[in-house]
Amino acid sequence: MAQTVFVGLSGGVDSAVSAALLKEAGYTVVGVFIKIWQPEFIECTWETDRLDAMRVAATLGIAFKEVDLSADYQEGVVKEMIESYQRGETPNPDVACNRKIKFGTFAQWARDNGADIIATGHYARTRREFGNAELLRAKDENKDQSYFLHQLDKNDLLKTIFPVGDLTKTEVRRKARHFALPMADKHDSQGLCFVGDVSMRDFLKRFITVESGDVLNTKGEVIGRHDGAALYTLGQRHGFTIDGEVSQKPHYVTSVNTGENRISVSENKIDAASVRICVRDLHWVGKLPTLPVRVQAQTRYRETPVPIRIDRSKAEVVVTFDQPHIASPGQSIVFYDGEICLGGAIIDSLVERTCVHSAS
Repeated sequence: MAQTVFVGLSGGVDSAVSAALLKEAGYTVVGVFIKIWQPEFIECTWETDRLDAMRVAATLGIAFKEVDLSADYQEGVVKEMIESYQRGETPNPDVACNRKIKFGTFAQWARDNGADIIATGHYARTRREFGNAELLRAKDENKDQSYFLHQLDKNDLLKTIFPVGDLTKTEVRRKARHFALPMADKHDSQGLCFVGDVSMRDFLKRFITVESGDVLNTKGEVIGRHDGAALYTLGQRHGFTIDGEVSQKPHYVTSVNTGENRISVSENKIDAASVRICVRDLHWVGKLPTLPVRVQAQTRYRETPVPIRIDRSKAEVVVTFDQPHIASPGQSIVFYDGEICLGGAIIDSLVERTCVHSAS
């Protein structure tokens, strides 16, 4: 008897091709549109996306379901994101969405409603053997999304398929035309649906105080103004004005203080970098390594991996870079061994400076 797989249909080409490939492989496929939260003051595309998802199901002749996870999304993703910005961090809601929604609430709902496994249109791969599972980078290095999936574990991966992980984006488009899918040429979505076409500043000011404040130089002198400290991240060079300096050189954010609504900047980008940082919410996809351990890491999506060492200093988990590196609080730092995604953590803003001085 064929296994039943519930595929998250977003209305985009990647999930559509995933459903088509699974049906072709002999699975009993059910397409599911996941409705997420959106604020009343923003026009989102979810209704259009749902219609596109239904068109995919109709084209492929598969069952279609819809699940409303907007309350879970608001509580587990949006609220967490806003609180992170309030702390002066730059969060990554895509990581939280995968952990709590797609491979959390949705996966459980799918199993409760008859699914043996789930599938998504993520660009990633898994390797299964002897009851274990590893998370691997996608074939298409430019589209690889393992960075956003680093908080999954072996059990998640054993019950999940990523059908387009072995394809390039060009090949996915070609498959979509082969299967006569209605969104073969649909543009990829950009940004977060619940933010829509408004700026992050306009979105955040509905929930937190976002006011103009002082820009300081490395001497603590006021040299300009910014639009709200919560909107800035380490290494950023735009979005603020420098009016007290004769120099026309670019300036880079070196610290963010949301409590006093101030940011500090420097003409030297290296001043925004750290050699050691503390991290929280450390997670390993598979077997826990013995610390210290040397691996490669990304602190941003599509960033070139850099060598690091992971260790402990008292109760803190410490990451030491071989070379100074910009690591923005709130972002994910994801660990790799070649093509294998080992896991990751969240760069911590609360103990970073203490960590830097106490680590050895």
